[in-house]
Amino acid sequence: MSSTTDKIKGSANEAAGHVRQAAGRALDNREERAKGALQEAKGKAQVAKGDAKDAVKKAVDRT
Repeated sequence: MSSTTDKIKGSANEAAGHVRQAAGRALDNREERAKGALQEAKGKAQVAKGDAKDAVKKAVDRT
């Protein structure tokens, strides 16, 4: 996957996780809040992976 794809999918997962957490809070559902937090964390990791790919590419391009 390209860095851009990682960032897009990561941002989507972050947003979906945030919404899922909000739904869990509204419904007083601890499991849904936990699943939302995990999905948000997964999204943040995907975005970080995309950022790392960009950094490596820039470092390689400089040499």
